[in-house]
Amino acid sequence: MSAKSEAGWLAGFKSDYEKVVVKEWSPFVGALLLILVIIGLMLSGLVWGVFGGVKFWGDWFNNLIGLGPLIGVPHDLDNFIMHRMSLMNIMLVVGAFAAALLSGQFTPNLAPKLEYIWAAVGGSFLGIGAALAGGCTTGGFFNPVLHSSPAGWAMWAGLLAGAAIGVKLLLWTLENIDWGMKAPPSIKVPDGVKRKYPLLGLVVVVGVLIWATKWYGSANEQLAARAVIVVAGFAIGYIMRSSRLCFARAFREPFITGEGAMTKAVILALAVGIPIAALLFQKKVIDPYLAIPATFWMGSLVGGFIFGIGMVFAGGCASGSLWRMGEGQSKLWVTIFFFSWAGSTASALFKKFGLTSIDETNVETFEMTRVGFQAYLPEMLGNWGWTLAIGGGLLLLWYALVRYNETTEKFTLM
Repeated sequence: MSAKSEAGWLAGFKSDYEKVVVKEWSPFVGALLLILVIIGLMLSGLVWGVFGGVKFWGDWFNNLIGLGPLIGVPHDLDNFIMHRMSLMNIMLVVGAFAAALLSGQFTPNLAPKLEYIWAAVGGSFLGIGAALAGGCTTGGFFNPVLHSSPAGWAMWAGLLAGAAIGVKLLLWTLENIDWGMKAPPSIKVPDGVKRKYPLLGLVVVVGVLIWATKWYGSANEQLAARAVIVVAGFAIGYIMRSSRLCFARAFREPFITGEGAMTKAVILALAVGIPIAALLFQKKVIDPYLAIPATFWMGSLVGGFIFGIGMVFAGGCASGSLWRMGEGQSKLWVTIFFFSWAGSTASALFKKFGLTSIDETNVETFEMTRVGFQAYLPEMLGNWGWTLAIGGGLLLLWYALVRYNETTEKFTLM
């Protein structure tokens, strides 16, 4: 083989690598891959959640500083790896980290001082909103909509209103606050280290596969079950970072730039996922109530409104903040810290004062709280026909509004 043909042979592999690993994926591809992973989790009897793990980290911190016992945080907690949603979140960060390394785009960076203030304020709003809505954009909106619960649509309305108000507030601050806007010096990574990013990413991927295989083959049933979460969480982080899939952008961008690709990607994921999930519920593969919070409608609506404001200032929602942590954005580490602390504190206080505690006198099959109940449309309407028609109609309405705004910018606030 001549040197010229060998160079061409290697160039072909390099070209494919850049197309698949380095270049940004379409958000539509990311959305379809994400829904495949979620359906895979459901077939395993599991549900994708983020806020439960974030709140769990906050529970640990509250106990560490002595606040936990005062507000009713449980004292005996699992470790970070054995808690199901904590493990899922950790693997989401690791998956995004691996994607950033393999693409050579891992970029640790510092933000202007004011951005950290917004991260703290926005993260606190995220925690309070999620505690009230029974979840974030994943557990309070996406999963309930996927599970045919109107709670997800109530939070959707709150998120839209909150995002619009948040954008207006952020614009006001940009016009009236000058302090802390100077960008700090960038973090210089030696070129020699950058050249090793793909190799380091490969080491992370192989390490995760060895870890998951070892757990899956374990005689310990809990570890075997956690192996599925290790792989699924890693895949979700990799997919979301590679396609830059972000629920916060789906709600925020139409109000800022009028651009609606991310929104349409989320709509596509739900349009594909809802009928598949319905089939799984009809076949009793998984209990739909596992992913429906007892917050319809007030908790979902008000919580979504608070969360919507927070995600504009924070720079992301829950899953979006986690995968941005994995690619080195320091602001999102601050966001997640305050999200977890406020989420734990607000959840404990809301339960302590009876706002979100489960009504033990309720004799229905679904749970009830003072801010709502577990609403499941097939049981409320008595059939799947109307349930799917309503879900499809609302998705079509959302798409029509976003597409109309892309052309006219009637809802753009900039």
